[in-house]
Amino acid sequence: MIMLFKYDTDYNYIPGAEIFIEEGLAIPKSFTDVRPTDGFYKAKFDPGKQIWFESATQEYIDSLQPPPPKPSELDKMKKQLSDLTFKLLVNGVVK
Repeated sequence: MIMLFKYDTDYNYIPGAEIFIEEGLAIPKSFTDVRPTDGFYKAKFDPGKQIWFESATQEYIDSLQPPPPKPSELDKMKKQLSDLTFKLLVNGVVK
């Protein structure tokens, strides 16, 4: 048995539409036995080269990333203390 991976009419990967066929049988239209590379956001198949490639734009990939965490109250206080200490050192108050 070999696993086949489905793509649509634009050659975009369709996750969850994999099928299994017996070795030696013809691969149905819109399927390939080439496994998509893990980590792709929008895998697209190139039938001429028999490879999957990333088709998502960087803007799209960035939009899927979670926003950076907000600093905690402790982190804010550490920053304030650090800034104050620096100002005191620069002004020669602390030696």
